[in-house]
Amino acid sequence: MKLSKLWVCAALIGLAAFAGPIDEPHLNIIPRTQAEAARIASVTALATVFDEAQAFEANSAGAATVRAMTTADAFSQPSGNISFDDELTFKVGNGLFRKLWVSSPSSTLASDGLGPLYNARSCQRCHIKDGRGHPPEGPEDNAISMFLRVSIPADYSAMTDEIEGYLATLPEPTYGTQLQDFALVGHPAEYRLQIDYEEIKVPLSGGEVAHLRKPTYTAANLGYGPLHPKAMLSPRVAPQMIGLGLLEAIPAVDLLELADPDDADGDGISGRANIVWSVEFDQPMLGRFGLKAGNPTIREQTASAFVGDIGISNPLFPAASGECTDLQADCVAAPHGDGDDRGFEIDAEGLDLVTFYSRNLGVPARRNVGDPKVLRGKEVFHTTGCTSCHQPSFVTHRLQDQPEQSFQLIWPYTDMLLHDMGPELADNRPEARATGREWRTPPLWGIGLTRQVSGHTYFLHDGRARSLLEAILWHGGEAQGQRDKVVNMPTADRAALIKFLESL
Repeated sequence: MKLSKLWVCAALIGLAAFAGPIDEPHLNIIPRTQAEAARIASVTALATVFDEAQAFEANSAGAATVRAMTTADAFSQPSGNISFDDELTFKVGNGLFRKLWVSSPSSTLASDGLGPLYNARSCQRCHIKDGRGHPPEGPEDNAISMFLRVSIPADYSAMTDEIEGYLATLPEPTYGTQLQDFALVGHPAEYRLQIDYEEIKVPLSGGEVAHLRKPTYTAANLGYGPLHPKAMLSPRVAPQMIGLGLLEAIPAVDLLELADPDDADGDGISGRANIVWSVEFDQPMLGRFGLKAGNPTIREQTASAFVGDIGISNPLFPAASGECTDLQADCVAAPHGDGDDRGFEIDAEGLDLVTFYSRNLGVPARRNVGDPKVLRGKEVFHTTGCTSCHQPSFVTHRLQDQPEQSFQLIWPYTDMLLHDMGPELADNRPEARATGREWRTPPLWGIGLTRQVSGHTYFLHDGRARSLLEAILWHGGEAQGQRDKVVNMPTADRAALIKFLESL
């Protein structure tokens, strides 16, 4: 569906009294020329020939691409085009990303402020090796890189007047917006994550049988009393960190041109933009980050993770007690780390350093792009219709002050839009404009290195899929047709499809 840029921005975004292209105040943009726009349309057009790799396809992140290391550090490299001075900034940010926070009061004044309730003591503890997290692996394992978001329905929100189609919710009165399974000494943890699985057999063509595991989630051992009777829980596994700065630099108008909320072209795919309220800029913005595209920028995503996951106050979310609610009085009254010269437990400079680090984690180069089986798998990926959501390529904005992300041809395989994935993947919890059945299309770059980096192959928003094939077989809703084609295609084509995904 290709419409004029102004119409797309005014009609599809659904902003009240909206009268022009969506604002991107976090980026210092140099506008494209008409000649550049024509070139971009040509180089990002979908492939039609599959007997050889496309030009520059191996460089997933353009000039920012890094070599594909064979160790667990493959996702922890700085952008391939970063300057020497900025690589030092990257390393300082990495130090803060890895830092273990401690409770207050403490002699380590630059590192105190943990909790009192928290999910992890550092960013790295959830985003292990900058890769994806995983659900607990057995009764003795904890949920260090997974938690439950929680909210209750609301009749009205101030955002309802600002964002058309906004689905109002409120924090759960006792537990806030997410459940923390760790706490400082003297404070009970909020809960223990319990997951029970049911095995499901899925017959495939050629006599093959796949096995899926269907999870049931329980917030066990609640530390502060029962949940609200209308509490909505959403399981979330920490996503991989690579390429975030490039995703942030994709022009909003390019993403919105892919949206088709009413399925006007009749292909069954109805991608929608999530529009969220930016705490930093005090205005509606295009949601890009988080599993339901609930945050507009890397900085805001980083700040919300600091306060929600670790209990660290910052300039955007200044609550010294983190996620503690008014009904958790001892938690609110506990010592915190705001009393020194920082002003917050992590100040603006520290937040910017972690943001810079997150923005510049490099995307590894593709492997085996010219392999005949990979090329056949790519053809299957395209002809099956997977590119309807997993858009292969974009060209980023020209940016005055971000050379690493500026004007790069990238291959993330995502449209960054919301899609109805059917009842089996539904969490039944809305987020901004996202319904309880919608999820943002996850980028696929780097997915073939998951085992190498993270030591597992758990996929989807809650890690239920134990392989790429299982992840495909969980697709429903808008992707039901594509899923069924994979079930029924020749076994050799199914194997080639997986081979292609493993090359990303």
